[in-house]
Amino acid sequence: VQLQASGGGLVQAGGSLRLSCVASGSIFSINAMYWHRQAPGKQREMVAGITNGDITNYPDFAKGRFTISRDNGKNTLYLQMNSLKPDDTGVYYCNVIELGGALGNYWGHGTLVTVSS
Repeated sequence: VQLQASGGGLVQAGGSLRLSCVASGSIFSINAMYWHRQAPGKQREMVAGITNGDITNYPDFAKGRFTISRDNGKNTLYLQMNSLKPDDTGVYYCNVIELGGALGNYWGHGTLVTVSS
């Protein structure tokens, strides 16, 4: 399984970006998909998660601003980010965890998001 993230870029504070992550290969049907981020000098943190049943979860900093979604027909994961802040700057990674089968844990290479003040 390979994951290819895209959609990052430079945006002013208050702006929006939509990240995409296309998965290629066979993924077990019961799975969870996540977006994580890593800011310079900080640990990687989870930004949003979604199960194959479309149950979502967000940490407090993302609630109300970020929306995760998935299109299973296109094997694509999305992250809509609104009201961006400079603290949202970082490399954003997509991640797929299989909850059955081979129990794979796959990561993409990341896409850089830079929010200017």
